[in-house]
Amino acid sequence: MSTVANSAANIQTPVELDGKDLPAHCPNPAMPLWSSHPRVFLEFDKSSGNAKCPYCGTQYRLKPGAVVKAH
Repeated sequence: MSTVANSAANIQTPVELDGKDLPAHCPNPAMPLWSSHPRVFLEFDKSSGNAKCPYCGTQYRLKPGAVVKAH
């Protein structure tokens, strides 16, 4: 398998979250226990609605039309 094919296989589909899922954290409840790391709360980019976990690199994004309410 070529390097290009390997890197394409490692690309993750972002985890989509709705406004009710906030505040979001990683690892999320759907992740297996063996891949656990310290919990980190995610800060979403206001323009793109994307966030990335600094530990594992999991990509998160807000669903289109997600309503984010202030606390």
